[in-house]
Amino acid sequence: MSTELTPSSGSLTIRPDQTAFTPEQAAVLQQFGIDNDVTPAELSGFLHLCQRTGLDPFSRQIYLIGRKDRKLNRKVFTPQTGIDGYRVIAQRVSLQSGGTYGYEDVLWCGEDGRWVDVWLSPGPPAAAKVTVLRNGLRFSAVALYSEYAQRFPDGNPKALWATMPSGQTAKCAEALALRKAFPHDLAGVYTAEEMAQADNPEPERHLRSVQPGEADPWATAAPAAPAAPARDFVAEAHAAATADEVRQIYRDAAAAGFGPGTATLQEIAEVGKAKAASPAAPAPADTVTDAEFADPVAEAEQQLRATAARVGLDTLDADFQQSYGLPIAEAGVQQLVEMNQLLGGAA
Repeated sequence: MSTELTPSSGSLTIRPDQTAFTPEQAAVLQQFGIDNDVTPAELSGFLHLCQRTGLDPFSRQIYLIGRKDRKLNRKVFTPQTGIDGYRVIAQRVSLQSGGTYGYEDVLWCGEDGRWVDVWLSPGPPAAAKVTVLRNGLRFSAVALYSEYAQRFPDGNPKALWATMPSGQTAKCAEALALRKAFPHDLAGVYTAEEMAQADNPEPERHLRSVQPGEADPWATAAPAAPAAPARDFVAEAHAAATADEVRQIYRDAAAAGFGPGTATLQEIAEVGKAKAASPAAPAPADTVTDAEFADPVAEAEQQLRATAARVGLDTLDADFQQSYGLPIAEAGVQQLVEMNQLLGGAA
C-alpha cells in the first residue's frame, strides 16, 4: 500500500447519512493502524461514533486503537480521543444548545490527604480533582494516579506519566467530569490518557510450594466467627423517643435492603407518624408524611423516568448505563439526581 495517499479534496469527509467507510477512507484508516483484525461491528460502531461526536478520525481527533485480548485471542479495537477532543465536543454542544460550560480550579491531593491548587512535589500526586460547570450545575470527578499511570514491566511510570504525572492525572479527572456533565455526547469514547493503563503488562503469577511455617492457602478455612445479630428495625422504631429517631431508623432499614412497600418499612413509617402526632411529641409537633419515609433511591428513579418521558427520551436505560457504567437499578441517589438535572436542563 502506498504511504503517500493524497486523496482529492473532501473525499475523506464523513457524511451524516453514510453507513460504511468508503474505500478511500478505509485505506487511510489502515495506514493509521487499523488492521484486518478489526471486525465489521467495530468499524460500524466507530463510524457511528464519529458521526455522533463530530470528531474527524482523519484529522487525528479520534482513533480506533487495537489491543490484544487474550480471552478472545485477537485484537479488540476501542475508540479513543485526546482530552482536546472532549473539550471540542463540550464546547460545541454548549454553543449549539445555548448553555454554559466552564471549570473550577483543578485540585491535587498527596498521600497526606490534603488538597492543593498547584502540585509542587517532585513525586506524582495521589489524585487529581476536576469540577466541570454546566448550566449552573457542578460535576466533580477524582482520578487516582495509581489507577491510570502507564507503566513499564518493572512498575516504573513511562512516557508522560513519568515526566508530567500531575498533568496526566488531571486530564483523567477532567475526562471523568466531562463525561458526567455531557453523558449523551461523550458516551462510548474514552481519552488516551484514561486508556494508557490498558497497555500495562499483567502481573506475573508464579506457582510455588508452601514453605515450612507458612499457612497452606488451599487448606480448609477455619469456621467463620458468628455473625452479629441482625437489627430489629421495627422494635427500634417502637422504642425510639422521637419521630426524628424513627426517620433515621427508616433510612437504616432501607440501606439494609428493605425495599419500598415491604412490611418492615411500612410499619416503621406508621410508628414514625404516630410518634410525630403524639401529644407527648416535642412542641411544635412534627408533621410527618408518607413522603418523608419514601425510599430515596426509588423516588429519584421515579423522578428521572418522569423527566425522560417528558423530554421524549426513550433510550434512558441504555444511555444511563453508557454514562455511568451500571444499570439504573444499581445506581445511587446522586447519580440518578445528576442525570435528572441534566435532562431537565436540556428540556
